[in-house]
Amino acid sequence: MFHHAKELQFNARVSGPDPKFASLLLEQFGGMNGELKAAMQYFTQAFAARQPYPEVYDMLMDIATEEFSHLEIVGATIQMLMNGVNGELKDISEQSEIMQMVVGKSEKENIIHEAMVNPMFMVVSGGGPTVTNSQGVPWSGYYVDANGDLTVDLRSDIAAETRAKITYEYLMQFTDDPEVKNTLKFLMTREVAHHQMFEAALSTLQPNFPPGVAQGDPRYSNLYFNMSKGQEARGPWNEGDSPLLGEQWQYIDDPQAHVASTDGLRDQEPQGAAMTNEEADKKSMEVSRQRTREIKDSIPKGANQWSQYP
Repeated sequence: MFHHAKELQFNARVSGPDPKFASLLLEQFGGMNGELKAAMQYFTQAFAARQPYPEVYDMLMDIATEEFSHLEIVGATIQMLMNGVNGELKDISEQSEIMQMVVGKSEKENIIHEAMVNPMFMVVSGGGPTVTNSQGVPWSGYYVDANGDLTVDLRSDIAAETRAKITYEYLMQFTDDPEVKNTLKFLMTREVAHHQMFEAALSTLQPNFPPGVAQGDPRYSNLYFNMSKGQEARGPWNEGDSPLLGEQWQYIDDPQAHVASTDGLRDQEPQGAAMTNEEADKKSMEVSRQRTREIKDSIPKGANQWSQYP
C-alpha cells in the first residue's frame, strides 16, 4: 500500500525560469535512463523475488519507491523551470512576456523551431512535464529489464544506475543555476548509493557467476580472439587469470587459422579452464537444483497469499 507524502525527499529549488534546460531534463523524467524507467524496472523485478528472496524483494521495493520520489523531484524541477510559461501561453495579447521575447521574424522562427523538436512539451502540454524523453519520444515499457533471475536482474540494475549517474553528470554541464545543480547532484549521488546496494545484494546470492544456472563450456570460457590486426593490446582481459572464474586466458593470435585447425572449434580442448565438461555439467545441475529448491520451498502448499497482516 502506497502513501504519498506531499513534501519532496530533496527540497528542489531553481533560481529562475529556464525552458530550454527544462526540455533537456525531460530525459530523466521519461527517457530510457530516467527515473520512471528505474522505478518501473525495480518494481517489476521485485515480484519474482517476493517469496524466495524476501530480503531482496524488500530492497527492490524500497528503491523503486524512492525512484518514484526522484521522478517527482525531476517533475517539480521541470515545472519550476517553466515557471510562468504556462500562464504566458494562455495570454493571447501581444504584450505578454513570451511575445515580448520574440523580436523580429527570425526570433519567432527560432522559437517555433525549438518547439518542433519536442512539440508535446510546449505546444501540447503547455510546459508541464510529459512522459517522454527530451526529443518527445514517449516512454516505453521496452526500457524495463526484468528476467526473473536476480543474478541477471541485479546486474541490469547496476548498469541502469551507472547510465543514470552519467546522464546527470552530463546534464549538470548544461545549466548555470546553482540550485538546479544541487538537485541534480543529489539525484546523481543517490544513483551511486543504489549501485552499491545492488552490488551488495548480488553478493548475497551464491553462486552468482555466470548469471543464471547453466555453467559455460570449459572449452570456450577462457578463449580470447585477437579479432583486429594492428597494435595488439594485452591486459587482464586477455592474459593471466580471468577475474571471476579464475581461468587462465588463452590468447588466440590467429583466429582464422585456429578455427580451421579445430574444425570450427568442435575439436577445441579445454586449456587452463577451472572445470572439465563433466564437472561443468554437474555444477549446472547443482545450481539448478539449488535455485529450484529456493523458489519451490518458499511457496506454501495449497492456498497462497501475498501478505500477512498484523
